[in-house]
Amino acid sequence: MLIKLQSEPLSAQVSSYPSTRFMGSKSKLLDQIWAIAAQFNFETVIDLFSGSGIVSYMFKSQGRTVISNDYMAMSATFAKAMVENNSATLSLKEAKELLMPAESDHFVENTFSGLYFSDEENSLIDNLRANIAAIDDPYKRAVGLSALIRACTKKRPRGIFTYTGNRYDDGRKDLQKTLEQHFLEAVKAINAAVFDNGRIHQANHGDAMTLQVPTADLVYMDPPYYSPLSDNEYVRRYHFVEGLARNWQNVEIQHNTKTKKFKSYPTPFSSRDGAAMAFDILFKRYSDSILIVSYSSNSIPTQNQMFELLSKYKKNVEIVPINYKYSFGNQRDANINRNIVQEYLFVGY
Repeated sequence: MLIKLQSEPLSAQVSSYPSTRFMGSKSKLLDQIWAIAAQFNFETVIDLFSGSGIVSYMFKSQGRTVISNDYMAMSATFAKAMVENNSATLSLKEAKELLMPAESDHFVENTFSGLYFSDEENSLIDNLRANIAAIDDPYKRAVGLSALIRACTKKRPRGIFTYTGNRYDDGRKDLQKTLEQHFLEAVKAINAAVFDNGRIHQANHGDAMTLQVPTADLVYMDPPYYSPLSDNEYVRRYHFVEGLARNWQNVEIQHNTKTKKFKSYPTPFSSRDGAAMAFDILFKRYSDSILIVSYSSNSIPTQNQMFELLSKYKKNVEIVPINYKYSFGNQRDANINRNIVQEYLFVGY
């Protein structure tokens, strides 16, 4: 079998997923991922590092049963709201009620004053946190929390929290809207993405290395690759909205830092040797499944090392190259355009 990037139509449902600027999101590679996956017979999928959730959603849109997993609580929340959730939505009336004053702990007001949002916006975030937490239905709660996360990132220049103030204000329309507008628009967008493909799905918040779920026909992996040219610390970029998703539980806020970030989660993918070991463990664990692995040319393990690791457990391994440019780079040297990389899809079967 020779893997080809032949044209395989995606369901129109895929376009209903709210747009995202999430670092490393594979939204622009969905056609290629599906073109490869469609060449195999499979019914169940594990998306081991779901990130923005778009790949999990794509597989659901294509009629498959999906188990979505990520170590980031915000990613698991997106998957809960739009992958595992088959029917629950928030009406406009319900969404507006969430904006009403509530008995809150004022945590955001007290902890992040003057950093990312105005005092009034911080107060609104605290009200929303309290009202969303009081929602009984877990899926409606996930819709509300996902909308709050989306509203905060849309209102934030560049959508990240590695700096304070508004020095990256580029005049985008999103920055001119109120946080309340962003929240209501986010609820509407997420509601539009909710659908039932007739199957039961699972959104899991956990470590991919210790995940305990039933085996699946196909496993897709898009881990936070180690690279000497850039960092893979999602927590550093998104600590504020990740805190929202976790309600800042079981995290250690570093109050001495200007951004009030919290310590990143331990992961083997943050070192050269750890990443190679992690891949070896995962490839062995899912050796009975079809494996599709996203990989960038500036990453470690190298392409040859990845091929050798995958070949230990799969009889057939193919590498499909894809030209891809990330939406924005994170390089320190502006003279080196490191966000233009060669993207590969490793396929083991």
